[in-house]
Amino acid sequence: MVKWGGNAGSTGPWRLAGAYDRRGPVQCRSGAGSCEGRATRQPGNRRIALKRESMRTLAHVTHEAVEKVGGIGAVLQGLLTCSAYRGRDQRTILIGPTFATEGSADGRLGASGEVLYSSVDGVTQHPVGRLLDQVRRDFHVEIIYGYRRFHDPHTGVRVTVEVVLIDVSRMHAHQVNSFKGRLWEACGIDSSRYESSWDYDMYVRLAEPAIAVLKALGAADSDDECVILAHEFMGLPTALAARLDPSGAFRTVFYAHEVAAIRRLVEQHPGHDVTFYNVLSGAISRGRYLDQAFGSQDHYHRHALVKCSRFCDRIFSVGDYVTKELFFIGPEFADAAINTVYNGIPAQRISVADKHVARERMRDYAEILLGDRPDYIFTHVARMAVSKGLWRDLAVLEHLEREFRRTGKTAVLFVLSTEVPPRRPEDVREMERWWHWPLAHREGGSDLSYGEAVYYQGVQVSNVRSRMIKTIYVNQFGWEQAVCGKNMPQEMSFMDIRRASDVEFGMSIYEPFGIAQFEPLTFGAICVPSRVCGCVGFLEKITGGASVPNVFVADYCDLGPGRWDEKKLLALDRDQRTQQERKVAQRIARYIIDTLPQTDAQTEELLRKGYELASRMSWDVVAGKYILPAIDAVCSKKADSQVA
Repeated sequence: MVKWGGNAGSTGPWRLAGAYDRRGPVQCRSGAGSCEGRATRQPGNRRIALKRESMRTLAHVTHEAVEKVGGIGAVLQGLLTCSAYRGRDQRTILIGPTFATEGSADGRLGASGEVLYSSVDGVTQHPVGRLLDQVRRDFHVEIIYGYRRFHDPHTGVRVTVEVVLIDVSRMHAHQVNSFKGRLWEACGIDSSRYESSWDYDMYVRLAEPAIAVLKALGAADSDDECVILAHEFMGLPTALAARLDPSGAFRTVFYAHEVAAIRRLVEQHPGHDVTFYNVLSGAISRGRYLDQAFGSQDHYHRHALVKCSRFCDRIFSVGDYVTKELFFIGPEFADAAINTVYNGIPAQRISVADKHVARERMRDYAEILLGDRPDYIFTHVARMAVSKGLWRDLAVLEHLEREFRRTGKTAVLFVLSTEVPPRRPEDVREMERWWHWPLAHREGGSDLSYGEAVYYQGVQVSNVRSRMIKTIYVNQFGWEQAVCGKNMPQEMSFMDIRRASDVEFGMSIYEPFGIAQFEPLTFGAICVPSRVCGCVGFLEKITGGASVPNVFVADYCDLGPGRWDEKKLLALDRDQRTQQERKVAQRIARYIIDTLPQTDAQTEELLRKGYELASRMSWDVVAGKYILPAIDAVCSKKADSQVA
């Protein structure tokens, strides 16, 4: 037995409960001593006072503490800016590792951030500087503390939260090994198996300094509630360190945006989702688990950490399939406290005229590149990853092409996806000049990465075969002239690719939720997710399973009649899976043809229904109905005294 928790400690009669208010961080003026109290702006004036009061702190541990690079960043942006979250009197701190220490303090916390303390840059004259200096010396780390702003482009809301970045690259080995020993004793994690993984080591190193920083910032005093939200495997070492902390001041939540080992299995097996989810369904019905069906996954460091998420006070699963996947890990999850807390999607009402404005900009762009103005705009916005199933779009276009030749209709599919950081604007201009990017691409250099080149081969084949539908692959996020080149209309913004869309593809093979698939829903698009997308479960919950014109669920896992036992499913190869994909593609194409609006009245009806659905799936709904009540339940529960 390993003891967890203990008597709550205190840092003294005053503590820093957050050097910020809802409009942004503030600093205590000189003369406030160590400022171990809450610094607040008084309404109506600029005075700063110390207050002694208890407060809840939500500490989000994530690799996207500063930059939005994927799904977690989208979740943070939606959650932190929604009115339900902002309406709570609580403090928000984002914690993550720093990936680079070169350069100056400007920009370390993002383009809109401000550094208040940075041991890297010698900026240490802050009221909490003395306490952070002590943490830095104790753990041999560098600390950057300040704030960053979040902006919701749909509502215009801007919020400011605290951010802590920790450089763990120079921590002493004995400190790291000591914590790894405690992880072995408490959780059974054999860190020696993952010594070659800096991905593992970095987040293990982050754990104890992160807890110490939270204490230094006054987030874990005896009368406070500090909830660690461990976003994905990266945050789990910090959550486990919180459970091992003797103060008992912390509550812990594993925010499961995916199940890492299962993502890898789905991506690597030639049968992808068709194989995995059919095996999952059959195995669960027979009481079998992941290791029995697919072999041990313990060699994968992310899986080893996710298995320990059961030690957290609560697990937040972003979709029904993720919940099933967690229970599928093994019988030890049978008693785990798992809440399905869906992600939210944007809900913004626009008019038919607004949609026409965006469509004309997109048609202008298509005409500049192709010489013709399409009748319809299709879109797919996603990361460049196998899990996104981008090749499935092209199979649908094959079937649509035949019908469009008959009717004389035309369309352009804009695919916005990349697997590398943004290209420099000057490089984009050179690519435009020399090989007409993004209409054409070249491998290597500033253009196609390896994964992008593999996808682009399929785009080339599709464009050669098709007369009525063309695909334009834009491997540069931003969607504005400054970053996407002079051929893009000057008035263009990212919202145009969402508002203009007639159809948004999103037939992923692994998609724990799929915010991007439903982002254009509020703008009247026909959204086409796959059955395994978590957003489908949310949609069915609010509609009672009734069909809606704005969404077609592509069910690739439905193999129809016939005997498909586990052995046969595991042997399913690429050709068999492709054959199944073609059958589904035909059904998708038929639905799109039957549903595409022909008149403004039909467009207006899709806008009305799309907004109605999106408003019931918004971040306000998710935060108010799922996330915040679950956090309340976590805080109402006494800390476990021990875990077997």
